[in-house]
Order: sequence, then C-alpha cells, then structure tokens
Amino acid sequence: MSEELAARTDLENLVIDFTEAFNREDIDEVMSYFADDAIYDEFNDIRHVGGDAIRAAFVPQFAGEYGRMRFHTEDLFLDVDAGKAMIRWVLTLEQDNRQGAYRGLDILHFEDGKLTEKHTYCKAKIPFIRKKKEMAEEGRWPAS
Repeated sequence: MSEELAARTDLENLVIDFTEAFNREDIDEVMSYFADDAIYDEFNDIRHVGGDAIRAAFVPQFAGEYGRMRFHTEDLFLDVDAGKAMIRWVLTLEQDNRQGAYRGLDILHFEDGKLTEKHTYCKAKIPFIRKKKEMAEEGRWPAS
C-alpha cells in the first residue's frame, strides 16, 4: 500500500470510528478524539471551545434526552493533506412517542490524529440568521 493510500485510509477510518462512537453512545470514547483546545460549532451556531465545554454540550444527547440517536453515513469527502473531512449523514431520532430524522453534515479538522474542529450543519426549513452586530462583536463577521 502506498504512503498516500495509507494516509487516506487512516483518515477515513478515523472519521468513521469517531462517528460510530456516537452510535455506541460512548461519550468518553467520543471525547477521546478531541484535542484539548478543540472547537465544536453546533448546527445552531453555538460554539464550544475546549474538552469540558464540548463534553457539556454532548451530555443531553448521551443522556438520552432526544431518544435513541444514530448517524447513518451517506457520503464522505477527504482532504488528506489538510487533515480535513466532510461526512454527510442522516440522523435518526427515536423515542417511544415520536420518531424522525434529518440530514446534515460535519466538517472535521484533524491534526496529529486529534480532532481540532467539528462544524455541524443540518437541513432546515428556516435558515438560522445571525445579526451583523453580534457576529462583528464576536469577530465572526466576514471581512469585505
């Protein structure tokens, strides 16, 4: 196996294993993928920085507040040289009184085998629109 192919296989396995850790409902395993100073941007634009903040963001999910959640991979794009991946999925949510699903994706950045950034996006009927003033105050308004 060439070095390039091995690196691609390693990154692909890292992404799939990370996603499957969610399906195993193992918060400790999920957290083991994150770098200490990682960033997690939720689909609703809430940003969490650092392991403690990211873990706290995941607690409701792993406590079962949304029911049984499973990510089903639809597609995967890899940029091995940059250590980046985009995984497109369908997320199923099942509770006794309701079941449903929505589609989304994660953009993942890895450095030295650790996840440094996780950006989650999902399909929605209404886009989430932030005010320019709020974004500028956070330093997140795009430069002209």
